[in-house]
Amino acid sequence: MKFPSAHIIINKPGTESKICILLYQATKNLLMPGKTELLKKITGARKLFIDEVSKFSEPLSKWKATPESWCATEITEHLFWAEQGGILGMWKSLLASREGKTVWEGEEIHKGLSIEQVVSKTWKIKEIVPAVASPRMGGPIHFWITSLAGLQEQLDALGKELNGDDLRIMTQPHPISGPLNMQQRLEFLCFHLERHFNQLKEIHQQLTEKKLMN
Repeated sequence: MKFPSAHIIINKPGTESKICILLYQATKNLLMPGKTELLKKITGARKLFIDEVSKFSEPLSKWKATPESWCATEITEHLFWAEQGGILGMWKSLLASREGKTVWEGEEIHKGLSIEQVVSKTWKIKEIVPAVASPRMGGPIHFWITSLAGLQEQLDALGKELNGDDLRIMTQPHPISGPLNMQQRLEFLCFHLERHFNQLKEIHQQLTEKKLMN
């Protein structure tokens, strides 16, 4: 790994604080995941989710622990709508940037934050899903599994168009979290898949305890 270099003059007043700022910024840039790493993490999270949800039979994919909770089919449908909208929004933002435009002209209120920090800052304990990402059509679980899997091709195509600088492009605001840059949007795709993978694992465990699944 190449570490960024800095030319530091140490015989001027206030130099120590400037050195600290330079080192902090350099370290922060090194720790931020790049495009390739982010895309790999999303691909891995998608595979884990699909492998888990594929264990559910059609009848069990409609099982709910409570009337208010989501079944495996609804979780998968929700992920499809949310990711499809996210990828389309990133494409629109990238195209606007290439044309010298922007889809967001406000304050970057989450600048420098990871998506976990953004979510902690903006989400309620039990958040209401935005209507655009709400499961609303139902149908066979296999349909939504294949639909979610098909988004990988769209993400790969977007990844080929992105360069490192593009990760700073502002995207259309998230319905709950507000304005995010391209990096935070990609981080969100991974975070979201992992979040609902854990939800699926809980349902699987509940069904196992009822001796309905292995």
